[in-house]
Amino acid sequence: MTAIALDAMGGDDAPAATVRGAIEAAREGIEVALVGERSVLEAELARSGGTPPGVRIEQASDVIEMGEHAAIEARRRRDSSIYVGLSLVRRGEADAFVSAGNTGAVFATALVVLGRLRGIERPALGALLPVPAGPTLLLDAGANAECRPSHLVQFAHLGSAYMATVVGVPNPRVGLLNIGEEPTKGTPVLIETHEELAKSDLRFVGNVEGRDVFRGAVDVVVADGFTGNVMLKLAEGLIEMIFTEMRSVASSSLRTRLGGALLRPALREMSTRLDYRKYGAAPLLGVEGPVFVAHGRSDAGTIANAIRTAAGAVERGMIAALAAVPTERLGSRD
Repeated sequence: MTAIALDAMGGDDAPAATVRGAIEAAREGIEVALVGERSVLEAELARSGGTPPGVRIEQASDVIEMGEHAAIEARRRRDSSIYVGLSLVRRGEADAFVSAGNTGAVFATALVVLGRLRGIERPALGALLPVPAGPTLLLDAGANAECRPSHLVQFAHLGSAYMATVVGVPNPRVGLLNIGEEPTKGTPVLIETHEELAKSDLRFVGNVEGRDVFRGAVDVVVADGFTGNVMLKLAEGLIEMIFTEMRSVASSSLRTRLGGALLRPALREMSTRLDYRKYGAAPLLGVEGPVFVAHGRSDAGTIANAIRTAAGAVERGMIAALAAVPTERLGSRD
């Protein structure tokens, strides 16, 4: 049975959402270790009907809050729910770690507790974008604001391996996010990255612009963490705005209400396809263990999806695939 360590204290609606999400996942045969203050979690489990089979509590008396300095807190807060949960993975007592808490703290603590895969210079946070043609992996989605060409090339290899192994996309198409398709466009970093990717054995399709990503032009889109995070948040906000406007228009008159009633099943299906919450969490690629970061606003259903995603990645051999990335020819430091 796959065991997932869940930061039960991380997220805007924790521990209520995390406990309910854990219970939902456990009903499907996934073992979940709720990491947090035992008395708080026991009380939450009692409100949810008791502790079901497959759910256990791992004591952690400390919580790194969203606004705290991640790099400093990661090293000294060894009884935090993030540190304890990642330690379970390191010791082999859990197969993967999931958190909807402080992303920076998860990143920094994972480096301290698990370390990087051999040859990886910078782990990257990947986010699956809900593109109609099929999910597209964006990385880095916020872990590394500034990157060298060697970092971006490694992100491309990590992303391609993840999509092929975990998502099941054969020979994924890789694109480099830029301001134009021409190889000479963009900053010196992007120009050099394009040259290196063009020489790689990846299925590199060249530079892509933001609009191309949502047309399904690539399976993996590579960017530095600053650009990638802006793109990710823009996409989330745009999707929310579109559906808010559609609901407003559909209720503005009797005619539009009638039309909206006819379109409701199709709109509900489209909403499901474009909902980022169905993927649950973003993988942190490049560390020595499966680590997934969920949105801070995650509800119970999103947490359950995050646990399912982590369990599926373990079962498909995510870490073995990432460890096989050819870092030796990318100028990385062992």
